[in-house]
Amino acid sequence: MATVDTLAAKLAEDTIKAQKELGNDRLFVEIGEVLAAASQSLEEAFLTEVRIRMAEEKARKLLIDKVKAARAATAQ
Repeated sequence: MATVDTLAAKLAEDTIKAQKELGNDRLFVEIGEVLAAASQSLEEAFLTEVRIRMAEEKARKLLIDKVKAARAATAQ
């Protein structure tokens, strides 16, 4: 199972980078469809990895924005 997880993690990382470069925030769906036709296990692992990364990125942005706002309010 480690191979599936490793491949899924790398593909998710590369896909998210490509999404940003191409301006296509749904590219992971297309990649998932290709994977579904060949390997359900890899598709599931890939989609999990993508969701984890996208969720972390969104949460981190919120955290950074909150800290910046609090620091700005304290500085005034």
